[in-house]
Amino acid sequence: MAITLPAAKSVAVNPSQDELKAFVSRMPNAQLTEFGNWHVKARVTARSGGSTFIITEDPSTTSKQTMSRADSEALAKRQDAYIAETDMILVEGYIGPENSPMKRPARVYIERANANIPAMQQQLYYPKDADWREEDVLTVIYTPNCPAEGLPDNRLVTIDLDNEVTRVFNIDYFGESKMGNLRMWMEWAYQQNALAMHAGAKVIPTDGGDRVGLIVGLSGTGKTTTTFTRQNGSLPVQDDIVALVQGGEVYSTENGCFAKTYGLDPRYEPTIHGALTKPSGWLENVGVDANGKVDFYDDSYTANGRGTFELSEIEHFDPRKLGKADFLLILNRNETIIPAVAKMASVEQAVAYFMLGETKGTSAGGKDEAGKNLRVPGTNPFFMGHEYLQGNRLGELIRSMDYDFGVYVLNTGRVGGREGVDGSKEVEIPHSSAIVKAIAEDTIHWKTDPDFGYLVATHVPEFEDPELLQPRDLYQS
Repeated sequence: MAITLPAAKSVAVNPSQDELKAFVSRMPNAQLTEFGNWHVKARVTARSGGSTFIITEDPSTTSKQTMSRADSEALAKRQDAYIAETDMILVEGYIGPENSPMKRPARVYIERANANIPAMQQQLYYPKDADWREEDVLTVIYTPNCPAEGLPDNRLVTIDLDNEVTRVFNIDYFGESKMGNLRMWMEWAYQQNALAMHAGAKVIPTDGGDRVGLIVGLSGTGKTTTTFTRQNGSLPVQDDIVALVQGGEVYSTENGCFAKTYGLDPRYEPTIHGALTKPSGWLENVGVDANGKVDFYDDSYTANGRGTFELSEIEHFDPRKLGKADFLLILNRNETIIPAVAKMASVEQAVAYFMLGETKGTSAGGKDEAGKNLRVPGTNPFFMGHEYLQGNRLGELIRSMDYDFGVYVLNTGRVGGREGVDGSKEVEIPHSSAIVKAIAEDTIHWKTDPDFGYLVATHVPEFEDPELLQPRDLYQS
């Protein structure tokens, strides 16, 4: 049974995008851009991982930090009292499209003073219908201006998996709304014997038929970019979270996209750039000058600028027809000896590299992660259980498939050292795109790496720098 929402001074229920824009126009930190869309400069520029707690009386059930139910209930009462004097917005919808067995009702209940957040969330939900059941709903109660006194930075996110409610205090970053629902959905998906993956999904046409690719990676490693690049006229399905189930079927979650905007270039990412420069797109923490001119290369405030848009704004593959996944790309923004692509030689090796989750941190994880070498199992910081459960489940799912499911590590960073090191080379977007195309078409020639046991490419069509494929040659030169 879903939680009863606390009473508010007033509630705007499922306002339209135009009504939400009218609310946003009154926000002092909102600005209309040259493209006719709204930009909001939030106080918080990344997820507040250090302020996030799972509510439980048994901390042994999770590897995340926890809070007792008594402490969380005391904080919830303070939030409820705050809401009683506050104008709120309620946005309802679904995680998952209409025919998905992984579909769940979801809602966010948030202060009207931060109307850009429900406006962005509404773009990601599938629309509410007559079958939407409140008793099954995943709930986020969100007060961006209510401090959680005594907590780090007076911020707090509490995740009550038993009651399927997340509460957010004193954070005005949209990502907490998006992940508030999806964290709880991930836990539910695991209980359904599926694995929720921090992954994009795309469909690539080939002479041998359509190929469905999944792309896992930490925020900022190129997951959305890789999902949206157009190999053979490929189409995106999902840019962030999917569920993989027994037998290889895959299901999407969101009806829109939440894209990182720093360095957004129409030459390489025309689909995302086009969608975010329409009046319907929403921007957050992007470089915008006093005249509304947008500069996607301006990181003077943060490099973690973001934007949302609905799938209906772009050409995309129908998520209701997705079917089985053919391959998995594990993105790794490395800068040393990882080749531009490596193919896993066994299920065990695939699970091992999935669990290593190695990458260079970006601004998406906040100042504590940016530029640091990270290890996030499954590249999924949102999995609430013990990390080993992800690896075991992935192995089970791969073994349940009656076809060859390829798993690859894709380096989206550099080979040979960090930028500025003599001889270091960048793996550019066209390099990665050529690799993805060749994986889908099965045209890469491979050989076994004598040290690591995975397969490295000896030839990739339309790829002109073999040293990125075989770092041994780069280092020897």
